[in-house]
Amino acid sequence: MSREAELIAAMTPLIADLAEEGNGAVALAGSRGKGRSDAQSDFDFRVYADAYRGPEVRQTAAWWRFETALRGWQAEGIRMDGVWMRRYAGVQRDLDSWLAGILVPKSFEWTIWGYHLPTDLASQQIIADPRGLLAKWKQQLAQYPEALRATVLSHYMDILRYWARDYHYESKVARRDLVFLVGLTGKLANAILQTVFAFNRVYFPGDGWNLPMAAELERLPPDFLQRMTTILEPGQGPDIWRRQRMELIGLIVDLEAMIAA
Repeated sequence: MSREAELIAAMTPLIADLAEEGNGAVALAGSRGKGRSDAQSDFDFRVYADAYRGPEVRQTAAWWRFETALRGWQAEGIRMDGVWMRRYAGVQRDLDSWLAGILVPKSFEWTIWGYHLPTDLASQQIIADPRGLLAKWKQQLAQYPEALRATVLSHYMDILRYWARDYHYESKVARRDLVFLVGLTGKLANAILQTVFAFNRVYFPGDGWNLPMAAELERLPPDFLQRMTTILEPGQGPDIWRRQRMELIGLIVDLEAMIAA
């Protein structure tokens, strides 16, 4: 048995036991859920239940058993921060909104671009699912929802069109306002990636593996990977920010043409 399999086998019953009824649903998300993990990847466990032991779960014997095991694995060099405890009802409510084409933005410190529930549910590896709800959610997301696609394309293309023509961007380039330009580059890169994934009816990966996964998409603007790399690694020289802006504008124009075709 691999160390990953040993970890999952050891931690799953302890994680499930955090639920009030002792049989929470357990899944592995992040890069391991997507099947794209490497030596730098950690273990992102999720647990789902109606409620958790308590009134304060972190003061229960179940939590003590979980945390003791967690620290033991961490001492062996396993990267695992803990577990994200979620309630079925809250997840279902948010999922219904996403399926209807309503974005439900959630910000956490550990994610740069916000938390995307469809990505998490569609890609997570189900380990224990006593009520079958995780499998049901995954089935609901088996095909990219058209209502969500329309919303994502409209939302992020509006951002891209705005900045492609806004004079503030040109002014900041002329002034070499580096903090502004770095922030805007990240914002526009995210909007571009959100757009190409939605256009291809593929869930946005989240914070990791964006460009490698984008390279696998069927329909992209010409030389997409090379152009995005050039934008994100503009190099040195007095003219780099102007060139970066023009590269971004050109890519936005090509995105509009691809969507309109």
